[in-house]
This record gives sequence, C-alpha cells and structure tokens, in this order.
Amino acid sequence: MTRQKLTVLGATGSIGVSTLDVVARHPDRYEVIALTGNSRVEVLLEQCLQHRPRYAVVGHADAVAGLTERLRSAGLSTAVLAGPAALEQVAALPEVDMVMAAIVGAAGLQPTLAAVRQGKRVLLANKEVLVMAGALFMAEVRKYGATLLPIDSEHNAIFQSLPAGYAGEPAGAGVSHILLTASGGPFLGTPLERLRNVTPAEACAHPNWTMGRKISVDSATLMNKGLEVIEAHWLFNLPSEQIEVVIHPQSVIHSLVQYVDGSVLAELGNPDMRTPIAYAMAWPERIAAGVAPLDLPAIAKLSFERPDLLRFPCLALAFRALRDGANAATVLNAANEVAVAAFLAGRLPFLAIAEIIAATLDAVPVRPMADLPAILAEDANARAVATELLARRSA
Repeated sequence: MTRQKLTVLGATGSIGVSTLDVVARHPDRYEVIALTGNSRVEVLLEQCLQHRPRYAVVGHADAVAGLTERLRSAGLSTAVLAGPAALEQVAALPEVDMVMAAIVGAAGLQPTLAAVRQGKRVLLANKEVLVMAGALFMAEVRKYGATLLPIDSEHNAIFQSLPAGYAGEPAGAGVSHILLTASGGPFLGTPLERLRNVTPAEACAHPNWTMGRKISVDSATLMNKGLEVIEAHWLFNLPSEQIEVVIHPQSVIHSLVQYVDGSVLAELGNPDMRTPIAYAMAWPERIAAGVAPLDLPAIAKLSFERPDLLRFPCLALAFRALRDGANAATVLNAANEVAVAAFLAGRLPFLAIAEIIAATLDAVPVRPMADLPAILAEDANARAVATELLARRSA
C-alpha cells in the first residue's frame, strides 16, 4: 500500500493532536510531511520527534534556531520555517496528498486556500474559512478539483447521512432539512443572571468535548454552532431556512438529515474527534480510530430541546449574518474573534461578547466582496471597529 502523505496545519491544537493519534495507529497508511504550530514549540518538538516530518513551521522567526538545534541534536533533518508564507508553502507541497486544515480562526484562510489551489484532499476543521470566504472558497474548490471533506463532528455526521457524493456538492434531491446538534456548552442550565460573572476557566470547561480555549468559549456562547450553520450553508448548498439547530446535551447524535418522505438519518458515536478525522482521512473506506464503541444502554437517555435565543444571542446573530450575505459573515467572525480574545484576557464580561458582535454588525454596512483582498480588507476593518467598540466600552 502506498502511504498517503499528510500536512497538518495546526498540529499542536486539539484537532492536530487527534489527527496524529490516528496517524500513529496506521503507520502503513500515512506519512507526515509537514507539521505546523504557532507558539506551542515544545508540543511541536515532541510531535516532530515522533513523526519525523520533512518540514516544521512555527509562528515566529525567533523560534526557528532553537527548534532547529534541538531537532538536529535528536538526529532529525527537519527543515524549520516560520510565518504565514511558510504555512502556505507546506500546504501546497507537490508531494502532499492531503492537508488537515486545523488552524483556528482567520489565520487559516490563506494556507487552506493554498491547499485547495493545488487540488489536494482538504480535511476542513477550520470553520472560519467558509464563514469568512464561503463563496470564494467553494468556487476555488470547484475550479481546482480539490476534494473537501468536513471534520467538524456535525458536518461530518451530515456528510455521512447524505446521499453519495462529497462536501461541496448540493445536498441532493429529497433533503428537507439538516439539523445540527449542539451540546449547549457548560452554561445550558445556568441562571441568566449568573452568566454576568462567569470566568474564562468556567467558559472553557466543556462538559463533553476537549477543545482549545477559543472554540470552547464559542461553544459556551453557541457562536460555534452559529458558525457551523454558515459553514453548513456553503458545504451542502442549503439556504438558512433548511438548517436547524437542536440542543442535545449528551453529544451522542452528532447531527441529522431529514428527508421529504419523513425519514431522518443520523450519525451516532461517542464524543471523540478521532471518529470524524479517521472517516475523512480514509474516505470512502473506514479505519479504526481508537474510539470506544457506543454503549446505548449505558447512556440510557437522549434528550433534545430548542435553543433559547435569549440565552444564546450569538446564534441569532449568526443566522442574521447568513441571511444578510455579502460581507456580514466575515464581519461576524472578525468581531467574535476580537470579543472572545478580550473575554479570555479578562477585559470583557461574558455576556458582552454578543453585544460587541451585534454592535459591529450594526456599524459595518453590508456590501459585496469581489475577491480575497476585499475579504481580508473587510476582516481587518471589522476587527478595527470591534476593537474601537471595546475601547469605548472600557473608557
């Protein structure tokens, strides 16, 4: 068997770590060519020692010499690079077959596009790519013949429950709705008045999933689900009216597809990201992921409820951005990243995250974006507006 060659963008995050766990279980199937990390150099070092990639990319040039020296002392000839251009370089390497796109936030857009433009199999874990630049991104997928497979557990579940095809194609005749499940995060049953004083540590303590800090906060506000609604619109070519969100605290049913004949197909499993990662890596085959079998009698109960938009205003803002179209989702994403960073730094109350996002959407006119420079300009402008709103709030 010829081994598939892999670049992992965002190797030191939770998705990257899970990806490398799957790789380690199948050394006969996969070979790591490049690993990238931003500031977690120690984690990246350990990953390089285990997987021996040809390239490693760090976020800052001042880390290159130290990591290079330590790799050389361990007998590795891994080339250490730094910065955004290096991310694009390793995403587009001719010898690479597939790219795990797991860089969080807007920083992942350009390297993921670089992989698409080389016609790679792109395993998309960075939802912000489609939120910021959905129309452009999907047009590039079609133009360059890339294969796009979703890694988010919800979109992966929908992909598994749709007729044969791959992400980026229309959902297909007979699909009535898709239903994205959401755990509700750590504050599902918390009194609203208590939310005024929650800490970053509390917001990051997800009851079911192990995730990075930014994504954990997005889960607590349900913005994560809002971003997934926008992502689903682009992945499966469905309007907002055919996309629903349902709260499912057990995180066992990862999402569902409802058909016009009354059938509902769902994908179930334990909440472990190695399942969708392994499915996308081996598709259309299936391989072991190291995930424990689902024990339904032990779970005993699966419950569902509709999301309360008073508790989760960020979800309503995401639907607003999807309906507004044009630059609105780009503005939404940028404002959310600014607000969440301020919350994690202790400069903004939890409930004010949605206030900053709403105010930014109100302040930036809805206008079309013709190309990547326009998208990046809208992103930068929205960040400046959100930052100014934060400053006014603190004054």
